[in-house]
Amino acid sequence: MKKILTIAGSDPSGGAGIQADLKTFQALGAYGMAIPVAITVQNSRGVTRTYPVSSQAIWQQLHTLISDIKPDAVKTGMLLTERTVDAVAKALRAFQIRKLVIDPVIRSSSGTILLQPGAVTALKKHLFPLAYVITPNVPEAEILTGMRIKTDKDMDFAAGKLLDMGPRFVLIKGGHWHGPATDTLYGGKTVFSFSTERRRHAYHGTGCLLSSAIAVFISSGFPVEKAVEKAKQFVDKMLKNARTMGQGGKTLYFQF
Repeated sequence: MKKILTIAGSDPSGGAGIQADLKTFQALGAYGMAIPVAITVQNSRGVTRTYPVSSQAIWQQLHTLISDIKPDAVKTGMLLTERTVDAVAKALRAFQIRKLVIDPVIRSSSGTILLQPGAVTALKKHLFPLAYVITPNVPEAEILTGMRIKTDKDMDFAAGKLLDMGPRFVLIKGGHWHGPATDTLYGGKTVFSFSTERRRHAYHGTGCLLSSAIAVFISSGFPVEKAVEKAKQFVDKMLKNARTMGQGGKTLYFQF
């Protein structure tokens, strides 16, 4: 059984964050582990406050856990502060984690900042060089590269800039664009595009599920393009089963 670790924020509504990551790992037959690096005040309608876990506590959690159970892959989500990014990078470098999936969560869908400006710089400098694949959406790719992305050519150029920051692969998620939900993978000799039907509703936690599923599939030995394809299919299946749990976006519902 593959062991997958998520390092991210806690979502008390269960729709995103480490809670959604753990559900994804279990649904795909992996053993899930989680280190919370931030507490959020949120529900299905959005995030209202964030509270970071101390960098010392994060380092101690990582060191104690990985010295005993070394994960086959690690996924990071919301990291919030520069100190958190530094602590995570230090631990992952020390334990030589090779299969690292970074979901560079910068803002919530409701607009709350989930990665502070100094942390954005630290993410690019310290974590991206350790990454196997990073999974920004278009708005995140714009912030990370400092450029506007309006065309396919813009996306290609932005992907090149992101690859120059050190990750082996970059998956730019095009869910914010019109038309089919198309994600594009860069980094190998071939550029791959993955499209699924665009759903009409607002959903909570899709980015968390996608990056977590990719982590499971690459830990199982799938080439990255196949891992992304299978992860996209998994998320699409979950979207079909989504339920309305609160007054906000639909929550992805797991049936084990």
